[in-house]
Order: sequence, then C-alpha cells, then structure tokens
Amino acid sequence: MNNIFPKIHKEGYKFLAISIIATFIIWFFSNFFAFLAILITIWVYFFFRDPERFSIENNKYLVSPADGLITQVSECSGPVELNLENKKFTKVSIFMNVFNCHVNRSPLASTVKEIIYKPGKFLNASLDKASEDNERNYYLLKTKEGEEIVVVQIAGLIARRIITDVHKDQSLIQGERIGMIRFGSRVDVFFNKKNILAKIGQNVVAGESLIAED
Repeated sequence: MNNIFPKIHKEGYKFLAISIIATFIIWFFSNFFAFLAILITIWVYFFFRDPERFSIENNKYLVSPADGLITQVSECSGPVELNLENKKFTKVSIFMNVFNCHVNRSPLASTVKEIIYKPGKFLNASLDKASEDNERNYYLLKTKEGEEIVVVQIAGLIARRIITDVHKDQSLIQGERIGMIRFGSRVDVFFNKKNILAKIGQNVVAGESLIAED
C-alpha cells in the first residue's frame, strides 16, 4: 500500500490543502477546470511523497542521496564554503525533475559536522553553473572511520526553498532523511570512494542505489 499511496513529507501538507480547497472552489464555476485542478492536486501529492527506502546498511558502499538522473561524474576540489578547496573529491551530480521524489537522504551512516546555507539565484539545476550561483545547502558528514562526505542541495529553476530535516552533530543512519527541495532541483555528493559505480545517464533511487564502494 505504501508503494501506491506513500506518506508525504510534512512540507507537502499545506500545498496539498491549498490545492484541494482550490479544486472545490473551481468546481462551482467549471467542471473542465476542476478536472485540471484534480490532476494538479494528484501531482502535488506525488511530488511530496516520502516512501520508505531500505539501504544496504554497509558503509563500504555509498548510496545515492537523491532520486533522479546522474548528469555528472567528475574529479574536483571540495566546496570552498566548507574550507575543503584543497582536498580532492569525486563529485556525482543528480538532477531531479518535477516527477522525481524530492526527499534527500544520507549516503552513509555518519554525523552531521556542518550545515551551511547559501542564498542565490534560480538557474536551471542541470547546468554546472548552478553549483556556484544557485540557492544551496551544504552538509558536511563524517563517518566514525573519519571519512568525509559532502551533500549539497541545489535549488532549481522552479524551486524556491530548501528544507533541512537534520541538525548539526546529529547522528544519521545510512539512507536516513536529511531534507528536501521543493519543485525541481539537483543534489551533488562529494566523496573519496575508490570504485565509482555511478554512470552518467543512470537513474538512481535515494537511499538504495549504490553509487560507489571502497
């Protein structure tokens, strides 16, 4: 039943309520536009869906922090915002369209060491420039073995708010929810695993798809 009618993220309740009320009001004036409003209401429900996910529970593997399409796999320096510009990482970028689940998850069992929010523009999230210019949220995660992972939520062309569901010094299990981005966006993950499993053009599932391993 959870696969057909999954629960929704708490952020979605107000949008769903607004959509339902608007649909009833429109119904008094036009059946046709009410039908369109019903379709929009269904989309709002599924946009904010928050289904259960089942991670591998093994820190030798890195699981995807987001649902969506892998658009980039590259070697780069770490984010300046976290003072990691002198360290080398592998970066995987995952683009979430408006039909993907937008709840983001922790790639590993770890502790939240830093959360840094940066306001910015709203460029198309699929563009690499969005990593530097768009509204974004940085999570610096650290495992008990000392491995550092960075997850970056990047707002997209339509998105206007990044939601954070965790706090600094919080312990996370692999695949645990860390937040969401409203209405179309992207997530970048920086890591140092040896074997990259992620492929450009691959569709991944947050908390379950394996993108790298030791």
